[in-house]
Amino acid sequence: MYIAESRFALWADFIERTFLDEGFKELIAQGIINGATSNPAIFKSAILTSPAYKEQLSGLQGLSAKEKYEALAVYDIQKAADILRPLYDKGDDGYVSIEVDPFLCDDAEATISEGIRLHQMIKRPNVMIKVPATKAGYEAMETLAASGIAVNATLIFSPQQALECAKAFERSARRAQQAVDTVISVFVSRIDRAIDDTLAQQGIETGLTGIMNAADIYNRVEALGVPKCRVLFASTGVKGNDLRASYYIDELLAPNSVNTAPIATIEAYVGGGDTTMKLPLNAAVIEEHMKRISSAGISMESVIDQQIAEGLEAFKIAFNEILSALE
Repeated sequence: MYIAESRFALWADFIERTFLDEGFKELIAQGIINGATSNPAIFKSAILTSPAYKEQLSGLQGLSAKEKYEALAVYDIQKAADILRPLYDKGDDGYVSIEVDPFLCDDAEATISEGIRLHQMIKRPNVMIKVPATKAGYEAMETLAASGIAVNATLIFSPQQALECAKAFERSARRAQQAVDTVISVFVSRIDRAIDDTLAQQGIETGLTGIMNAADIYNRVEALGVPKCRVLFASTGVKGNDLRASYYIDELLAPNSVNTAPIATIEAYVGGGDTTMKLPLNAAVIEEHMKRISSAGISMESVIDQQIAEGLEAFKIAFNEILSALE
Protein backbone atom coordinates (compact mmCIF):
# COMPACT_ATOMS: atom_id res chain seq x y z
CA MET A 1 0.00 0.00 0.00
CA TYR A 2 1.61 3.29 -1.01
CA ILE A 3 -0.02 5.21 1.85
CA ALA A 4 -0.83 2.44 4.32
CA GLU A 5 -2.63 4.52 6.94
CA SER A 6 -5.17 5.69 4.34
CA ARG A 7 -5.28 2.42 2.36
CA PHE A 8 -4.33 4.31 -0.81
CA ALA A 9 -2.72 2.10 -3.45
CA LEU A 10 -0.83 2.77 -6.66
CA TRP A 11 -1.06 0.22 -9.47
CA ALA A 12 0.89 0.26 -12.72
CA ASP A 13 -1.31 0.67 -15.79
CA PHE A 14 1.19 -1.13 -17.98
CA ILE A 15 2.18 -4.67 -18.91
CA GLU A 16 5.11 -5.58 -21.13
CA ARG A 17 7.35 -8.62 -20.82
CA THR A 18 10.74 -6.92 -20.51
CA PHE A 19 9.32 -4.40 -18.04
CA LEU A 20 8.05 -7.24 -15.86
CA ASP A 21 11.61 -8.55 -15.52
CA GLU A 22 13.10 -5.16 -14.74
CA GLY A 23 11.27 -1.97 -13.76
CA PHE A 24 8.16 -3.73 -12.44
CA LYS A 25 10.09 -5.64 -9.79
CA GLU A 26 11.99 -2.50 -8.80
CA LEU A 27 8.80 -0.47 -8.28
CA ILE A 28 7.41 -3.26 -6.08
CA ALA A 29 10.63 -3.56 -4.09
CA GLN A 30 10.57 0.18 -3.44
CA GLY A 31 7.02 -0.05 -2.10
CA ILE A 32 5.67 2.22 -4.83
CA ILE A 33 3.20 -0.10 -6.57
CA ASN A 34 1.27 -3.11 -5.30
CA GLY A 35 -0.77 -4.08 -8.35
CA ALA A 36 -1.10 -3.77 -12.12
CA THR A 37 -3.76 -3.39 -14.78
CA SER A 38 -3.93 -4.16 -18.47
CA ASN A 39 -6.38 -3.67 -21.33
CA PRO A 40 -6.46 -4.47 -25.05
CA ALA A 41 -4.72 -1.20 -25.94
CA ILE A 42 -1.86 -1.91 -23.53
CA PHE A 43 -1.40 -5.44 -24.85
CA LYS A 44 -1.59 -4.16 -28.43
CA SER A 45 1.30 -1.80 -27.81
CA ALA A 46 3.34 -4.48 -26.03
CA ILE A 47 2.75 -7.40 -28.38
CA LEU A 48 3.06 -5.46 -31.63
CA THR A 49 6.09 -3.32 -30.74
CA SER A 50 8.23 -5.31 -28.29
CA PRO A 51 10.69 -7.93 -29.57
CA ALA A 52 10.23 -9.84 -26.31
CA TYR A 53 7.26 -11.74 -27.78
CA LYS A 54 8.87 -13.06 -30.94
CA GLU A 55 10.31 -16.26 -29.45
CA GLN A 56 7.01 -17.39 -27.93
CA LEU A 57 5.12 -16.47 -31.10
CA SER A 58 7.38 -18.69 -33.17
CA GLY A 59 6.11 -21.68 -31.20
CA LEU A 60 2.43 -20.85 -31.65
CA GLN A 61 2.08 -21.77 -35.33
CA GLY A 62 -1.24 -23.40 -36.23
CA LEU A 63 -3.23 -21.58 -33.54
CA SER A 64 -5.94 -19.05 -34.29
CA ALA A 65 -5.16 -15.36 -33.83
CA LYS A 66 -7.17 -15.21 -30.61
CA GLU A 67 -5.47 -18.33 -29.26
CA LYS A 68 -2.08 -16.74 -29.97
CA TYR A 69 -3.14 -13.52 -28.26
CA GLU A 70 -4.38 -15.40 -25.20
CA ALA A 71 -1.18 -17.45 -24.98
CA LEU A 72 0.91 -14.26 -25.00
CA ALA A 73 -1.36 -12.34 -22.62
CA VAL A 74 -1.81 -15.23 -20.19
CA TYR A 75 1.95 -15.72 -19.98
CA ASP A 76 2.42 -12.05 -19.05
CA ILE A 77 -0.45 -12.04 -16.56
CA GLN A 78 0.88 -15.21 -14.89
CA LYS A 79 4.33 -13.65 -14.70
CA ALA A 80 2.98 -10.44 -13.17
CA ALA A 81 0.78 -12.41 -10.75
CA ASP A 82 3.73 -14.49 -9.59
CA ILE A 83 5.84 -11.38 -8.98
CA LEU A 84 2.97 -9.78 -7.05
CA ARG A 85 2.05 -12.94 -5.12
CA PRO A 86 4.00 -12.11 -1.92
CA LEU A 87 2.01 -8.89 -1.62
CA TYR A 88 -1.26 -10.75 -2.17
CA ASP A 89 -0.34 -13.38 0.42
CA LYS A 90 0.12 -10.72 3.09
CA GLY A 91 -3.10 -8.90 2.17
CA ASP A 92 -1.50 -5.96 0.39
CA ASP A 93 -3.44 -6.15 -2.91
CA GLY A 94 -0.99 -7.90 -5.26
CA TYR A 95 -3.54 -8.08 -8.09
CA VAL A 96 -3.10 -7.93 -11.84
CA SER A 97 -6.08 -7.46 -14.17
CA ILE A 98 -6.88 -8.94 -17.57
CA GLU A 99 -9.87 -7.85 -19.64
CA VAL A 100 -12.36 -10.11 -21.37
CA ASP A 101 -12.81 -9.87 -25.14
CA PRO A 102 -14.38 -6.39 -25.62
CA PHE A 103 -16.62 -7.73 -28.38
CA LEU A 104 -18.53 -9.66 -25.69
CA CYS A 105 -19.57 -6.46 -23.87
CA ASP A 106 -23.29 -6.94 -24.63
CA ASP A 107 -23.41 -10.70 -24.01
CA ALA A 108 -23.56 -11.60 -20.32
CA GLU A 109 -23.32 -15.37 -20.72
CA ALA A 110 -20.37 -15.18 -23.10
CA THR A 111 -18.60 -12.73 -20.78
CA ILE A 112 -19.15 -15.03 -17.81
CA SER A 113 -17.84 -18.04 -19.75
CA GLU A 114 -14.78 -16.16 -20.95
CA GLY A 115 -14.07 -14.72 -17.51
CA ILE A 116 -14.19 -18.17 -15.91
CA ARG A 117 -12.12 -19.69 -18.72
CA LEU A 118 -9.41 -17.02 -18.46
CA HIS A 119 -9.29 -17.36 -14.70
CA GLN A 120 -8.89 -21.12 -15.02
CA MET A 121 -6.20 -20.75 -17.70
CA ILE A 122 -4.16 -18.34 -15.59
CA LYS A 123 -4.51 -20.42 -12.40
CA ARG A 124 -3.55 -17.60 -10.05
CA PRO A 125 -5.75 -16.34 -7.18
CA ASN A 126 -4.46 -12.78 -7.49
CA VAL A 127 -5.91 -12.11 -10.95
CA MET A 128 -8.82 -9.76 -11.48
CA ILE A 129 -11.07 -10.26 -14.49
CA LYS A 130 -11.93 -6.92 -16.08
CA VAL A 131 -15.52 -6.52 -17.25
CA PRO A 132 -16.86 -3.38 -18.99
CA ALA A 133 -19.70 -1.66 -17.16
CA THR A 134 -22.54 -2.37 -19.58
CA LYS A 135 -25.97 -3.84 -18.84
CA ALA A 136 -24.64 -7.30 -19.68
CA GLY A 137 -21.47 -6.52 -17.76
CA TYR A 138 -23.34 -5.93 -14.50
CA GLU A 139 -24.85 -9.41 -14.73
CA ALA A 140 -21.48 -10.94 -15.62
CA MET A 141 -19.51 -9.24 -12.86
CA GLU A 142 -22.08 -10.30 -10.25
CA THR A 143 -21.85 -13.94 -11.33
CA LEU A 144 -18.07 -13.94 -11.57
CA ALA A 145 -17.66 -12.36 -8.13
CA ALA A 146 -20.22 -14.77 -6.66
CA SER A 147 -18.05 -17.58 -8.10
CA GLY A 148 -15.09 -16.36 -6.06
CA ILE A 149 -13.34 -14.50 -8.89
CA ALA A 150 -11.98 -11.03 -8.15
CA VAL A 151 -13.45 -8.49 -10.60
CA ASN A 152 -12.33 -5.15 -11.98
CA ALA A 153 -15.40 -3.29 -13.30
CA THR A 154 -14.05 -1.04 -16.03
CA LEU A 155 -14.90 1.78 -18.45
CA ILE A 156 -16.95 3.71 -15.88
CA PHE A 157 -17.74 7.36 -16.49
CA SER A 158 -21.03 7.95 -14.67
CA PRO A 159 -22.27 7.64 -11.10
CA GLN A 160 -25.09 5.46 -12.44
CA GLN A 161 -22.63 2.94 -13.90
CA ALA A 162 -20.60 2.90 -10.69
CA LEU A 163 -23.64 2.32 -8.50
CA GLU A 164 -24.84 -0.52 -10.75
CA CYS A 165 -21.42 -2.16 -10.35
CA ALA A 166 -21.40 -1.66 -6.58
CA LYS A 167 -24.89 -3.14 -6.27
CA ALA A 168 -23.83 -6.11 -8.43
CA PHE A 169 -20.92 -6.75 -6.07
CA GLU A 170 -23.21 -6.39 -3.07
CA ARG A 171 -25.55 -9.01 -4.54
CA SER A 172 -22.64 -11.31 -5.31
CA ALA A 173 -21.47 -11.17 -1.69
CA ARG A 174 -24.96 -12.14 -0.51
CA ARG A 175 -25.16 -14.99 -3.02
CA ALA A 176 -21.79 -16.41 -2.04
CA GLN A 177 -22.12 -15.43 1.63
CA GLN A 178 -18.70 -13.85 1.36
CA ALA A 179 -17.12 -11.02 -0.60
CA VAL A 180 -14.16 -11.12 -2.97
CA ASP A 181 -11.97 -8.13 -3.74
CA THR A 182 -13.47 -5.87 -6.39
CA VAL A 183 -12.65 -2.46 -7.85
CA ILE A 184 -14.78 0.04 -9.74
CA SER A 185 -12.56 1.70 -12.35
CA VAL A 186 -13.56 5.31 -12.98
CA PHE A 187 -12.07 6.93 -16.09
CA VAL A 188 -11.03 10.50 -15.34
CA SER A 189 -8.92 12.46 -17.82
CA ARG A 190 -10.90 11.58 -20.93
CA ILE A 191 -13.80 13.72 -19.74
CA ASP A 192 -11.56 16.78 -19.43
CA ARG A 193 -10.02 16.20 -22.85
CA ALA A 194 -13.52 16.04 -24.33
CA ILE A 195 -14.80 19.37 -22.95
CA ASP A 196 -11.89 21.56 -21.82
CA ASP A 197 -11.62 23.48 -25.09
CA THR A 198 -15.28 24.51 -24.82
CA LEU A 199 -14.87 25.47 -21.17
CA ALA A 200 -11.76 27.54 -21.88
CA GLN A 201 -13.63 29.53 -24.52
CA GLN A 202 -16.20 30.48 -21.88
CA GLY A 203 -13.72 31.29 -19.13
CA ILE A 204 -14.54 28.22 -17.01
CA GLU A 205 -11.73 26.45 -15.18
CA THR A 206 -10.43 23.48 -17.12
CA GLY A 207 -8.95 20.18 -15.93
CA LEU A 208 -11.53 19.95 -13.18
CA THR A 209 -14.63 18.17 -14.47
CA GLY A 210 -13.04 14.72 -14.54
CA ILE A 211 -11.92 15.24 -10.93
CA MET A 212 -15.38 16.40 -9.81
CA ASN A 213 -17.12 13.54 -11.58
CA ALA A 214 -14.73 11.00 -10.07
CA ALA A 215 -15.11 12.59 -6.62
CA ASP A 216 -18.90 12.32 -6.91
CA ILE A 217 -18.62 8.64 -7.82
CA TYR A 218 -16.19 8.04 -4.95
CA ASN A 219 -18.61 9.63 -2.45
CA ARG A 220 -21.53 7.53 -3.67
CA VAL A 221 -19.68 4.22 -3.73
CA GLU A 222 -18.13 4.78 -0.30
CA ALA A 223 -21.57 5.63 1.10
CA LEU A 224 -22.83 2.19 0.06
CA GLY A 225 -20.12 0.45 2.08
CA VAL A 226 -19.94 -2.66 -0.12
CA PRO A 227 -17.52 -5.13 1.52
CA LYS A 228 -14.06 -5.35 -0.11
CA CYS A 229 -15.10 -2.98 -2.93
CA ARG A 230 -12.99 0.10 -3.74
CA VAL A 231 -13.02 2.87 -6.29
CA LEU A 232 -10.07 2.72 -8.69
CA PHE A 233 -9.18 5.91 -10.57
CA ALA A 234 -8.08 5.11 -14.13
CA SER A 235 -7.21 7.13 -17.22
CA THR A 236 -5.05 9.30 -14.97
CA GLY A 237 -2.24 10.13 -17.36
CA VAL A 238 -1.97 13.73 -18.58
CA LYS A 239 -2.01 14.22 -22.34
CA GLY A 240 -1.58 17.32 -24.45
CA ASN A 241 -2.22 20.11 -21.97
CA ASP A 242 -0.54 22.20 -19.28
CA LEU A 243 -1.46 20.10 -16.27
CA ARG A 244 1.44 18.75 -14.22
CA ALA A 245 2.25 15.12 -14.96
CA SER A 246 1.01 13.82 -11.59
CA TYR A 247 -2.16 15.97 -11.53
CA TYR A 248 -4.73 13.18 -11.66
CA ILE A 249 -3.01 11.28 -8.88
CA ASP A 250 -2.41 14.33 -6.67
CA GLU A 251 -5.99 15.56 -6.90
CA LEU A 252 -7.63 12.16 -6.39
CA LEU A 253 -5.78 11.00 -3.30
CA ALA A 254 -8.54 9.28 -1.33
CA PRO A 255 -8.76 6.83 1.55
CA ASN A 256 -9.62 3.25 0.57
CA SER A 257 -8.91 3.82 -3.12
CA VAL A 258 -6.58 2.80 -5.94
CA ASN A 259 -5.02 4.88 -8.69
CA THR A 260 -3.71 3.00 -11.72
CA ALA A 261 -1.45 5.10 -13.90
CA PRO A 262 1.23 4.96 -16.60
CA ILE A 263 4.76 4.50 -15.30
CA ALA A 264 5.84 8.06 -16.15
CA THR A 265 2.85 9.44 -14.23
CA ILE A 266 3.66 7.30 -11.20
CA GLU A 267 7.29 8.42 -11.28
CA ALA A 268 6.22 12.08 -11.46
CA TYR A 269 3.88 11.60 -8.51
CA VAL A 270 6.46 9.82 -6.35
CA GLY A 271 8.95 12.58 -7.17
CA GLY A 272 6.48 15.17 -5.91
CA GLY A 273 5.80 13.34 -2.68
CA ASP A 274 2.22 14.55 -2.09
CA THR A 275 0.42 12.36 0.46
CA THR A 276 -2.39 14.72 1.52
CA MET A 277 -5.83 13.13 1.07
CA LYS A 278 -7.94 15.33 -1.26
CA LEU A 279 -11.17 13.30 -1.16
CA PRO A 280 -13.90 13.16 -0.12
CA LEU A 281 -15.07 16.49 -1.53
CA ASN A 282 -18.17 18.21 -0.24
CA ALA A 283 -21.17 17.40 -2.44
CA ALA A 284 -22.04 21.11 -2.66
CA VAL A 285 -18.64 21.87 -4.22
CA ILE A 286 -19.16 19.17 -6.83
CA GLU A 287 -22.70 20.32 -7.58
CA GLU A 288 -21.59 23.93 -8.03
CA HIS A 289 -19.01 22.93 -10.63
CA MET A 290 -21.53 20.78 -12.49
CA LYS A 291 -23.90 23.76 -12.61
CA ARG A 292 -21.16 25.79 -14.32
CA ILE A 293 -20.72 22.97 -16.85
CA SER A 294 -24.45 23.01 -17.58
CA SER A 295 -24.42 26.81 -17.91
CA ALA A 296 -21.77 26.40 -20.61
CA GLY A 297 -24.30 24.43 -22.65
CA ILE A 298 -22.61 21.08 -22.01
CA SER A 299 -24.72 18.03 -21.22
CA MET A 300 -22.69 15.76 -18.96
CA GLU A 301 -25.03 12.91 -19.83
CA SER A 302 -24.20 13.31 -23.53
CA VAL A 303 -20.48 13.64 -22.82
CA ILE A 304 -20.51 10.49 -20.71
CA ASP A 305 -22.52 8.50 -23.25
CA GLN A 306 -20.03 9.48 -25.95
CA GLN A 307 -17.05 8.55 -23.78
CA ILE A 308 -18.50 5.12 -22.98
CA ALA A 309 -19.14 4.44 -26.67
CA GLU A 310 -15.70 5.70 -27.71
CA GLY A 311 -13.98 3.75 -24.93
CA LEU A 312 -15.61 0.48 -25.96
CA GLU A 313 -14.83 1.15 -29.60
CA ALA A 314 -11.18 1.92 -28.81
CA PHE A 315 -10.79 -1.39 -26.98
CA LYS A 316 -12.45 -3.23 -29.86
CA ILE A 317 -10.20 -1.55 -32.43
CA ALA A 318 -7.08 -2.39 -30.40
CA PHE A 319 -8.23 -5.99 -30.00
CA ASN A 320 -8.91 -6.29 -33.73
CA GLU A 321 -5.50 -4.88 -34.59
CA ILE A 322 -3.82 -7.45 -32.33
CA LEU A 323 -5.74 -10.29 -33.93
CA SER A 324 -5.11 -9.03 -37.46
CA ALA A 325 -1.37 -8.83 -36.82
CA LEU A 326 -1.32 -12.34 -35.35
CA GLU A 327 -3.22 -14.06 -38.15
